[in-house]
Amino acid sequence: MEMKKINAGKLRAIGYDSRERILRVEFDDGSAIDYSGVGAELWRRFSTSGVAWSFYRDNIEEEFPGRRGRVQPQGKSQALEDLFKAPKDDAGT
Repeated sequence: MEMKKINAGKLRAIGYDSRERILRVEFDDGSAIDYSGVGAELWRRFSTSGVAWSFYRDNIEEEFPGRRGRVQPQGKSQALEDLFKAPKDDAGT
């Protein structure tokens, strides 16, 4: 799912899977919620809203079932961590 970075209230990124009708909302504390049953029109209105935090609170937060989770680190970040971590010695430590 492609995420759109935003800075609105506690929201940091939003994304939508049109095939599965799942809306993902990521927050500034690293938590995320996947909402199921969200239509494409609601996603379009949310993703283009000038007041995304208010739109989320009014139209999504308590209107759709959600599953809480954590934001997964991006692949590039992990690649950088791997690049700069200390090398293992011959004993594998």
